[in-house]
Amino acid sequence: MAEYFAGMEAGGTKFVCAIGDSSGQILAEERFPTTYPQETIDRSISFFLNKKTDWDIQLTSLGIGCFGPIDLDRSSSSYGHITSTPKPGWVNANIVGPLSEALHVPIAFDTDVNAAALGELKWGAGVNLENFIYFTIGTGIGGGAIINGKPLHGLIHPEMGHIFLNPNPDDTYKGKCPYHRNCFEGLASGPAISERWNTSPQSIPTDHPAWDMEADYIAQAMSSLICSFSPQKIILGGGVMKQYHLFPKVQRLTQVYLNSYVQSDLIINHIDDYIVPPRLGDQAGVKGALALALDLDR
Repeated sequence: MAEYFAGMEAGGTKFVCAIGDSSGQILAEERFPTTYPQETIDRSISFFLNKKTDWDIQLTSLGIGCFGPIDLDRSSSSYGHITSTPKPGWVNANIVGPLSEALHVPIAFDTDVNAAALGELKWGAGVNLENFIYFTIGTGIGGGAIINGKPLHGLIHPEMGHIFLNPNPDDTYKGKCPYHRNCFEGLASGPAISERWNTSPQSIPTDHPAWDMEADYIAQAMSSLICSFSPQKIILGGGVMKQYHLFPKVQRLTQVYLNSYVQSDLIINHIDDYIVPPRLGDQAGVKGALALALDLDR
């Protein structure tokens, strides 16, 4: 008898809901904007309930990869909630509770970037690796780490998008993050680019100095995280990284910042195979959510 798994990528800009099979193949998918908590979660619930009814199936489990910060402590009264997010209206939003009440299935809950990293581990650029980092650089910036084949959590969960960076000498912008200003997200997210240059990233020509500055900030973060985690690969996804001309700039500047201190042939001579885009593309997050659901069933 076929099993059906539900996956939900709960992003700060959009939600992606999907139903897949045991191989991770997506059988149905719906994408819609992230508006207010009740409206967005209700729309997610409707997708899953309608598919159950239309197809006359049962769902085995649900995996949720959610923007954060989130509470992953199952003993906590706020488990399954978003906590101190900068996104208006979503502070203390209960994500897991309403879905659990409506769907009556086991739920795996993790950060959106940990989920995307898990998807890349199973089906993408992280296959056969034990340790790597996945980044989304877009509306916000977040990093998920796979360590010894499993997502890293620790005290709460990593917040790599909020490590502090040295402001570029030519940058007078104060930073977008309401908590830290000159953190990675505050200086290099899509909204930071838009606000600094008074236009959308998509409208900025490839030869504009904005991209040299952006690459500098990303490379600062990558060099710090290479020294901290020693990952076997770094995967850079998200809307900003669809500016693929950024990759050679980021790769070169990461080498400059490391200054040959990390003696790895992969970094020194083959960095284009080390800092790479996600192989799953825009489906990394929702495929990762399905991977969470699949792992819960095993």
